[in-house]
Amino acid sequence: MSRKNGLLPFKRKKKNSASSLSRALRNRSTKIGQSPGTVVFVGEKKTKEVKISYMDYHPDHLEEKAGCSIEDCLSLSSHPSVSWINVSGVHDVTVIEEIGKAFELHPLILEEIVFTEQRPKFEDFGDYLFVVVKMLSYNQEKKSIEGEQISLILKDSCVISFQEREGDIFDFVRERIRGNKGRIRKMGADYLLYVLLDAVVDHYFLILEKYGDLIEDLDDAIVESPNPNILQIVHSIKRDVLYMRRSAWPLREVLNGVLRSESPLLKKMTDMFLRDVYDHTIQVMETVDTFRDMLAGIHDTYLSSISNRMNEVMKVLTIIATIFIPLTFIAGIYGMNFAFMPELKWKGGYFMVWGVIIIVSLSMLWFFKRKKWL
Repeated sequence: MSRKNGLLPFKRKKKNSASSLSRALRNRSTKIGQSPGTVVFVGEKKTKEVKISYMDYHPDHLEEKAGCSIEDCLSLSSHPSVSWINVSGVHDVTVIEEIGKAFELHPLILEEIVFTEQRPKFEDFGDYLFVVVKMLSYNQEKKSIEGEQISLILKDSCVISFQEREGDIFDFVRERIRGNKGRIRKMGADYLLYVLLDAVVDHYFLILEKYGDLIEDLDDAIVESPNPNILQIVHSIKRDVLYMRRSAWPLREVLNGVLRSESPLLKKMTDMFLRDVYDHTIQVMETVDTFRDMLAGIHDTYLSSISNRMNEVMKVLTIIATIFIPLTFIAGIYGMNFAFMPELKWKGGYFMVWGVIIIVSLSMLWFFKRKKWL
């Protein structure tokens, strides 16, 4: 069994009886009867309080502040620079509504921001663009994928990002802004939107790499020593891969919608970068589909291995039973209590019977070997 990645063996934590899909449907049922645009948080509370931070930059300037207020963010609109406002925590409906009023966001947008089981989507509202994606990360302790909804709004020279919790995969983006690396400080807010989308998609590849190594280990292990524990791991990985597919598949439509958008907020220069992210999304989808096929193959291989092992056991037992059939016949004849059996009075009768038994057994073994049944 391969151990090059240290991924096998390990114990998978039991999942709740309700799948993420059924949980999403159950959560949606809490909004029944509400009028459109009613801002009701639906999801798991992942942070204690809502925290707002921003980065305001241009090629020769950078201003960064954490724990700021909505008024601080509004003052950035008068700056001739690019602003990235990040909101960590969407469970506080009051704060989200205040942000919506401050930046003149449609109530339906606010409703979808706080509905954390939202499907990835793209909407063009004229003076701003709204994008929803799923940010995935691999929990090394639980050995499973964790998802978080990211809502992005591109408005004038500002990008507003809404996250469910504090901490994300955008740290390297912040470092690029701080270090003035690459073209990010020289480009507009639409390029910042591209960078954030690219970071989400690139992180998919990191997760796929981990699962690719794990599936290779499983493929080797299922041949060497198939056991029910491996089958449980396969089923658990299949659920994770299915969740990843549900997150990545709509992302292609999202990026396609952004590319087709004629919004003046998106410059032509940014199109080629967005096309690159679109290509990466296609690669993610193809890889996920390949993993699904590989897992199905591993499952079939496991069932075939178990069936073959059972057939081998049955073949050995059948050969043993076949050898004992004539021996039982001989023993049965001489076990009869007839008074006149001439062999019973022979001096070497006992040893003769044993000789016949041994010869018959060896002859049958030779026959089975010649037929390659052994």
